[in-house]
Amino acid sequence: MTFMTAERAALAQTVREFTADQIAPNIDEWERDGEIPRDLHKQAAALGLLGIGYPEDVGGSGGDLGDVIVVTESVLAAGGSGGVIAGLFTHGIAIPHIIDSGNEDLIERWVRPVLAGEKIACLGVTEPGGGSDVANLRTRADESGDSWVLNGSKTFITSGARADVAVVAARLRGAPGAAGIGLFAVPTDQPGYQVTTRLEKMGWHCSDTAELGLVDARAELITEDGFASLARHFATERLSLGVSGYATAARCVDLTREWIMARETFGRPLSTRQVVRHTFVEMNRRTDVARSYVHRIADGSEVTVLDAIYAKQTGVNCAAFVTDRVVQLFGGMGYARGEVERHYRDARILGIGGGADEVMADLAAKLLGL
Repeated sequence: MTFMTAERAALAQTVREFTADQIAPNIDEWERDGEIPRDLHKQAAALGLLGIGYPEDVGGSGGDLGDVIVVTESVLAAGGSGGVIAGLFTHGIAIPHIIDSGNEDLIERWVRPVLAGEKIACLGVTEPGGGSDVANLRTRADESGDSWVLNGSKTFITSGARADVAVVAARLRGAPGAAGIGLFAVPTDQPGYQVTTRLEKMGWHCSDTAELGLVDARAELITEDGFASLARHFATERLSLGVSGYATAARCVDLTREWIMARETFGRPLSTRQVVRHTFVEMNRRTDVARSYVHRIADGSEVTVLDAIYAKQTGVNCAAFVTDRVVQLFGGMGYARGEVERHYRDARILGIGGGADEVMADLAAKLLGL
């Protein structure tokens, strides 16, 4: 089966043009601001980009996982960044839980406006000291009349400072273990939702990341089976991080090609130096392998947990190698602030977010019967 159909090629062209016109020229400013503007969500929604992969009956644009992958690839190919992807498409890890619940009221109030670019959604799972241990949450949810009240704290929350609604994982009535975790929709325009810190990070500078305090925060229950819902969507999140990895690498390969053809040292283009040529071939090979592998998985009938882990590892390792090599080949220009340096910084989070590399490797070992 051919991954790049005529429809996906047209989608890719739309995204590339949007990125070249509206995103790439503004990234430096957004990096200084520490966030992307809310208007960018509206502009992307007007083209149907925020709704890619979501059914039309909840306000989406239709399409499948392959189409979502094309969007990520195309944003990065046209000069976007990992930070833009993280900030603009944060809803991809938040609203699927609301959609799965089938709660029409929550879908009308949150899903449709988010996909229309009118509101922003984030996911609040990680807690201070918790890391990848999702089952060991301390944030507590208690019933209060017809609603719920949440108390606790969250950290490393992408778009947590700008969000209108946070999908928050919390422990139901203090019940222990994974079975005691529920998911809640928490409106952010209330005193109980507090952005205690805007975190300064190594990369993803234009994607705001927050530490949150929840103090008697009013919330609506999405599902009492929160851990299962999170686990069900982890596969897509991890595969998406793998896509960001090889798509970042692909952009760096393009930048490297231009650079080594134009840059001369000692009277000769860099592209004539054997060590440079061999390095470029290896950069291209790893990128092509990662892309082909993820495309094959995405075009299958189902993305298994093991598939997603392998896809994440493959894309992340590709990005780590290629972004390191592109900085080296650019020399001082690669170390100076700019697109090459930004990709190097942005790529580092991919092996941490969505489950650290070491946690993923151990989970894969268990799935393989070890």
